[in-house]
Amino acid sequence: MLTDRECKTAGPSTKDRKLFDGEGLFLLVTKAGFKSWRLKYRYGGKEKLLTFGPYPQLSLKEARQRKDEARAELFAGRDPGELLKKSRARRLGKEEETGTFRAAALEWLRLQQKGWKAKHHAAVQRSLERDIFPAIGALQLTSIRPADIRPVIDAVQRRGAVDTAHRLLWRIKSVFDLAIAAGEAEINPAASIQAILQPQVLGRCPAILEIKRARQFLLDFEALPGQPATKLASRLLALTASRPGPLRLAQAAEFLDLDGSDPRWRIPAEKMKLELAESEQTAFDFTIPLSRQAVETVKVAMSLAANRDYLFPSPRFSHRPISDNTLNVAYRRLTGYEGEHVPHGWRSSFSTIMNERAADLGRPGDRAVIDLMLAHKPRGTEAHYNRAAYMRQRRIIAQEWADLLCEGLPSPATLADCRRRT
Repeated sequence: MLTDRECKTAGPSTKDRKLFDGEGLFLLVTKAGFKSWRLKYRYGGKEKLLTFGPYPQLSLKEARQRKDEARAELFAGRDPGELLKKSRARRLGKEEETGTFRAAALEWLRLQQKGWKAKHHAAVQRSLERDIFPAIGALQLTSIRPADIRPVIDAVQRRGAVDTAHRLLWRIKSVFDLAIAAGEAEINPAASIQAILQPQVLGRCPAILEIKRARQFLLDFEALPGQPATKLASRLLALTASRPGPLRLAQAAEFLDLDGSDPRWRIPAEKMKLELAESEQTAFDFTIPLSRQAVETVKVAMSLAANRDYLFPSPRFSHRPISDNTLNVAYRRLTGYEGEHVPHGWRSSFSTIMNERAADLGRPGDRAVIDLMLAHKPRGTEAHYNRAAYMRQRRIIAQEWADLLCEGLPSPATLADCRRRT
């Protein structure tokens, strides 16, 4: 029989392994290090498998109690696996759906709830109810075949929603992965139809990709009469190549060492495009090194905003930031650039122009740094380390970009006059 010490110290190996405790109970240790309690038993002449739960959340003592309860059901002539399914279904309020794809999908959704933002969780559930449940929701998991899933994905692709089709197939696959882990299914029928997916065409925001044209765009835009906060926000967006969302929500406290040798903008993780689990960790804050021109722009914006909550306050409501559509509308007012450039396009402008410049200067290593400057979603601690390790080169590139872009542009102080024209 197993001991607590053996369970705790059991580590991953090159393949999944089973540590047996007796009477069919064993601890499954996957090659990734995940541990869960399983019970192998026979009912109706067939070998079956029951999953109790993960270790150490479910202790050795508790697993043995579950095993004894399951064996008592067997001695009474009842299948403990079917009883567990019905118990789970009752918890979902869908007893009649025991063993169906819908029941399994709702259980999968429940398990994701703690790791997802509420808005995303609700959107995923709506997509399942709209596109998947009508076709296969009532089917038993064990009866679903690839031929049942393909029409669902094909229908979504026919309406032009290719990205949605990719996400839906991933969700179906994830539901079956969980069902297999719980002993409710043996195969994943979604895994074999990846080939039916049409390639995703990633759209590109309209962007000016030539430095002289980008410089002229800023000159023309800033010459229009308009709100100073909007013009300063546009200038800082262009200089930092940040996403428009964090910029409009920027606050003075996020800008550090403006008079020192390491001026930077530290964007809190909750303002970035991160999953819930990451957005609550300060380790995933994103730091943008500021050029001299960006520092000057920030200082003017701070002076103009005074003690307001946001660096770029709304002209109508001083306690709110500019709206998420302010810059889009302002850019559309500029004649001669229709459909050529949008606020988000500054990221493409920066990437294309600086990568081409790096190639001309024989600096191929800049590409990875430029990508890092734009990839606001870090992946794990290694990316966080690299993000800091490349800060010196990121600062050099940021200053080179600012020098190119601001050549011939007026100082940010002139943008504080909303009546200014050239």
